[in-house]
Amino acid sequence: MWCHKLLHLQSRLQNLMKRGDIGQALHLSNFKSLFSLSTHWRHTSSKSVNCTWLQHEDHLELQYANAVMRFDYVWLRDHCRSASCYNSKTHQRSLDTASVDLCIKPKTIRLNESTLIFTWPDGHVTRYDLDWLVKNSYEGQKLKVIQPRILWNAELYQQAQVPAIDFQSLLETNDELKKFLQNLLLYGIAFVENVPPTQEHTEKLAERISLIRETIYGRMWYFTSDFSRGDTAYTKLALDRHTDTTYFQEPCGYNNYDRAVINTVPYDVVHRWYTAHRTLTTELRRPENELWVKLKPGKVLFIDNWRILHGRESFTGYRQLCGCYLTRDDVLNTARLLGLHA
Repeated sequence: MWCHKLLHLQSRLQNLMKRGDIGQALHLSNFKSLFSLSTHWRHTSSKSVNCTWLQHEDHLELQYANAVMRFDYVWLRDHCRSASCYNSKTHQRSLDTASVDLCIKPKTIRLNESTLIFTWPDGHVTRYDLDWLVKNSYEGQKLKVIQPRILWNAELYQQAQVPAIDFQSLLETNDELKKFLQNLLLYGIAFVENVPPTQEHTEKLAERISLIRETIYGRMWYFTSDFSRGDTAYTKLALDRHTDTTYFQEPCGYNNYDRAVINTVPYDVVHRWYTAHRTLTTELRRPENELWVKLKPGKVLFIDNWRILHGRESFTGYRQLCGCYLTRDDVLNTARLLGLHA
């Protein structure tokens, strides 16, 4: 309540001074000075640390490591890493966030070497390493380096001459696994060659990279042309550009043609949907955006279904295919364990 009253008084003071009511404004100004925090910059510098901070009414503004960061006071109290607020063994908070006063502000702030120390009105002390604040600030997250992604078309990918990874080498060394994941993160597709053409070896390869996701199709799916299955994927017909499992609660991505009746939006929105669909489909079908690959026994293709659509041309003859779905979180986790910023 005090926060709202003070903000109201500050606003009123500004309006009075604009109108020229100096006497009343001075009276309010004196009242305001009893409650407001010091708003001048605190400068601290040494051979190893150079930072400044400014205490605003509801947040701290911190300049350090060539970054300007802003921290809400509630956030600073909520993320306290003291023994009573945070379990360092489980990396879980012990503090009840709902118990933190939404108008809280520090009583004092001081710097000890590279640690910023907050003392709160109840006497509790919070210590933050400056580098931790940089790493976990909103502004720091925007500067965070992630594994690069390349927006490519067929020409760019062919010019890059991305090598396939050898099956046995990938199984035996983390260096080759890391190269594979770099390719997958960079382009959204990656190839592994010299894989014995069996379901068992394909499963072994998939398990090297991530957990295999159980679905209604089973752990591994294996099929050939079978019109009795009632699914175009099990035929020799062409498949348009798509991703799989769009009918799942956690789908892989987008499907251009394998979709249910559109009955969840009103008629005036439906036409806008068809207009957008036409624009998207036109872009997807541009020849320069298509990379055609002829898969042969022993070559496995991995696809990031959040980035790349896939399809096939119609074919004749006999063809066997096996595959599976990997859990995205675990693919990214494997990449992080190998030092990639996934």
